[in-house]
Amino acid sequence: TMRSTHMFSICLPSLLPADHSATVRGLQSIFQEQEMTETVHDTEGHGYLATFIGKNGRFAILRVHSHGLVTFDLQCCEGDDITQVDNLLNALEKKLKALLHGNVQRVKRLPALQRGAEVDRYWPTADGRLVEYDIDEVVYDKDSAYQNIKILHSQQFGNILILNGDVNLAESDLPYTQAIMGSGRECYAGKEVLILGGGDGGILCEAVKLKPKMITMLVIDGCRKHMRKTCGNVLDNLKGDCYEVLVEDCVPVLKKFVEEGRTFDYVINDLTAVPISTAPEEESTWEFLRLILDLSIKVLRSSGKYFTQGNCVNLTEALGEYEELLGKLSCKVDFSKEVVCVPSYLELWVFYTIWKK
Repeated sequence: TMRSTHMFSICLPSLLPADHSATVRGLQSIFQEQEMTETVHDTEGHGYLATFIGKNGRFAILRVHSHGLVTFDLQCCEGDDITQVDNLLNALEKKLKALLHGNVQRVKRLPALQRGAEVDRYWPTADGRLVEYDIDEVVYDKDSAYQNIKILHSQQFGNILILNGDVNLAESDLPYTQAIMGSGRECYAGKEVLILGGGDGGILCEAVKLKPKMITMLVIDGCRKHMRKTCGNVLDNLKGDCYEVLVEDCVPVLKKFVEEGRTFDYVINDLTAVPISTAPEEESTWEFLRLILDLSIKVLRSSGKYFTQGNCVNLTEALGEYEELLGKLSCKVDFSKEVVCVPSYLELWVFYTIWKK
């Protein structure tokens, strides 16, 4: 059963214990009108805490902190009368303002959180902030041999590809594809291109338009049906006039290319973002990045360029670690970076261009 949580908070100067009691007594009539039963909890001197249960399934938490913060959380069941809920919240807010005699510094009411809904609308940003998307449909949700793949429809962003819980790309996100290809500054005509990952098909679709000599794409999962605004029809066939898609793990193929001496004018790595932290549990991802970087630079021609995403611009420690890593490769490289707003990410994203010195 879906539940919604309505929250508001009020900031005011510090309250004495006597003020707690007076404030709570003043609110009791509202809860009695709603037929909600009160239970007071022992906070061991840390303000006041009470819970309220209504016969219609409503559950509320009132907390009055000594330092002057009053918080009220109200949980409601699916089908509850939203007008009644709004009236209750409005009555509480009005009463609190009257009881506190104009000492209120700030009132903040948050939109209701929906829990247990059939469609999950909440996805975190890379730096840990919660975003509520306007998602109205689960288009696809299955586990492949490698990862969980979700495609959710957003009214603003179109279909959004989510891999293992991370927002990957939406149909609105052409700026991402353009940035990871060099933001229009490169000439792909007659060039040989290697794409690592990019199973949404966006990079391949845009690269084919630029008349390269040949594109080789290495991918473990592809999305040809539900991201048509991104990939067009380019994934309908694994081979085209100027491209070939290999559904294989990229590491052994890259090693094979190194052994054969095969090289490319452009290598575009769309496998994974820079890990969000340098904590030990992320070490395996960092090792994978080091391996892919080293192999990619080995198959890059001396005049070639390597493009990849970084991560959210706020993750300065992780991005700094990645830039240090670039100085430890088997071949000396230089790099530049660009910050781009990717629509569905709702945060600024860093992209890298890397070349041999």
